Amino acid sequence: MSAPAHAEPTAADRRRWARYLVEERAEGLVYQKLADSKEGEEKEILQSLADAERRHEQHWLDLLGEEPQRLPRAGMRSRLLGWMAGRFGSIFVLVLAQSAEARSPYDTELYATPAMRADEKIHYEVVRGLAARGRRRLSGSFRAAVFGANDGLVSNLALVLGIGATGVSSSFVLFSGIAGLLAGALSMGAGEFVSVRSQRELLASTEANEDAAQSAGDLDIDENELALVYRARGMDQAEALTRSRRVIAAAHEGVRRTATGPVHAHGAGNDHDIVGSDWTAALSSFFLFSSGAIIPVLPWIFGLQGLTAILVALLLVGVALLATGATVGILSGGPPLRRAIRQLAIGFGAAAVTYVLGLVFGVGAV
Repeated sequence: MSAPAHAEPTAADRRRWARYLVEERAEGLVYQKLADSKEGEEKEILQSLADAERRHEQHWLDLLGEEPQRLPRAGMRSRLLGWMAGRFGSIFVLVLAQSAEARSPYDTELYATPAMRADEKIHYEVVRGLAARGRRRLSGSFRAAVFGANDGLVSNLALVLGIGATGVSSSFVLFSGIAGLLAGALSMGAGEFVSVRSQRELLASTEANEDAAQSAGDLDIDENELALVYRARGMDQAEALTRSRRVIAAAHEGVRRTATGPVHAHGAGNDHDIVGSDWTAALSSFFLFSSGAIIPVLPWIFGLQGLTAILVALLLVGVALLATGATVGILSGGPPLRRAIRQLAIGFGAAAVTYVLGLVFGVGAV
């Protein structure tokens, strides 16, 4: 629905248009910054979003007649997105932009055109699609990072609280915390190394090769039998027959078909690249666990003792748990506060159990 032709805009209307103008300008800048950092299809998509925001900006400029001498500031969210777009990965910006696009003011704005209302709904779906791409790319490494750091935080907090509750000296608590850090980090690193190395060895033992194809010209076999090789690797019957005919024809012409490389089922690509490096996985797990496990030990490293050290450790770990939980919430599109509180409750719950056990054993020892 558009504004009546005879409607005379009020001062409030013009102030609202100016606010829309700066918001569209800020959003367009966000998408432009993201587009400048991308290549290929994603760059084209983001550039189109930036161009659309400029069209919306021009609409409000046309209504205003000219750019006002004084414009309001863009909202905090728009300014934050603009700042993040030039400094962080696009996934963080896109997940925040997704929620911003979901709340378009144009649905009830008389002076917005139907095309602009439709654009905003389309923008939400486009941004959600781009954010989903980023989440899929990030999911594996992000899960490992959160798991490693969170494991270090919770396990070492539980350790130092349990040891500290028994009433032992601060130096013993510090030694226990450092030992727990090293033991956990080495265990995580060794486990990742063995896991990835074993998976790579398993893939290597089952990797396809082109020996059958290279020997096809010398063998007195029917092309349908050669097709069985490709069907065993995961091709469907029609594709396997087509490939076997091509290989047989090339072999009879004396052409070695080595350039095609091994066939992988269902377009899986290079399985070794997907699994990754064993040493990279081991070192990443070691340092991620260590980065979390060092935090509960910091109060004792800086000389704090007793209840003071425990309270400071709880404070530091609590902030870290809230931060990791909120980050998970932002990237997953869920409520950050709820995810942060959930992370905090789980971490502190585990630590509380060992602290109570430490008190029990400490009293028993006395």
